[in-house]
Formats: sequence, structure tokens, C-alpha cells
Amino acid sequence: MSRSTMNFLRPLKNSRQIHSKISPSLASSSSSKNPIRIIKPILGSSIKRNLHTTTPRLHGEITRPEPGTGIKLTFKDSKGNEIKTIEGNEGDDLLSLAHEYDVDLEGACEGSVACSTCHVVIDPKHYDMLPEPDDEENDMLDLAFGLEDTSRLGCQVKLTKELDGLTATLPSATRNMYVDGAKARTH
Repeated sequence: MSRSTMNFLRPLKNSRQIHSKISPSLASSSSSKNPIRIIKPILGSSIKRNLHTTTPRLHGEITRPEPGTGIKLTFKDSKGNEIKTIEGNEGDDLLSLAHEYDVDLEGACEGSVACSTCHVVIDPKHYDMLPEPDDEENDMLDLAFGLEDTSRLGCQVKLTKELDGLTATLPSATRNMYVDGAKARTH
């Protein structure tokens, strides 16, 4: 056997390679400038397709607490009007809770700290109870519309028992650079 034939018949190195060959009758066809190539599996080679399944996981799944047992959180609009008061569990983030309770907080990057569309202004009383924002969050907050001293990204604020009664105010607009080229969207 020639060296090229030996290379051709080697076993698969990984599952993405497929043993195939070109039909010799069509490969040498001179009737057209671009011969049609028919690719057929080599006899004796096996192509296995495995189906793998995993238990479905819901991204940002929120379990609502029993009424009166959760950590209270109030969302307000930019004018100070109350939008909704909700309850969450310890460890829930503001962005996931806003989505669960239909509060208009965008979160374009789905909590991966790659945008500032979940920017909220935390009331000063509770702001000091939060851990300091990390460098990634500070970088995104620099891009936020209407930045204030107590601004945070909603995806990074996790509820604790001490934060019971927290008020998060939505800014009057957001910048979504992925969609609009930095055009502001009014809430």
C-alpha cells in the first residue's frame, strides 16, 4: 500500500474527523472544469453519534419565598415613584428578581458583568452594607447613564438578611452598546 493510502485508512484521532473518500469515477472526470465530488463513508469504518443528556438547569432560577418570609426589596423609577415591592431569598441578585417580578431592568449581558444596563441606584442606608464593587463592576459602572455615588450593577447585588427593606432606583435611561451604539433608552 502507498503511504497516502495508509494515511487515508488510519483510525480516527477524534470524533470530529470522518473517514471518507472521493468516488474515483467522478474525481477524474474531465467533462467539466469543476468535477462533482461524491463523498462516501469508507466501508468498514464506523461513525458513532452519541446522544448525551444532562439534567436541565435554569439560568438564574428564582424560587419565590412564602409571603412575609423573604427579604423585602422596593424598586422605584427615576422620579421616585414606587414600581413594585417584592420579596427575595438570601443570595438572590437584583437583576434576577427584577426579571422574575417583571420589573423593567434590562440586563443585556445576562449578569456576566459585560454591560451596564442593570445599573441601579441603591439607597444610602443600605449601600454601605454591600461589599465593595470589584474592578470589573467599576469598569462597567463608568459606562452607566446617570451614575451616582451609590450606583451598583443589579446583577452584582446579592440579597442578605441585613438588606431587608432595600430600595433600588432605576435610572432614567440605560446605554446598551451592543444594540443601539450607545443610544439611551428611557424607562
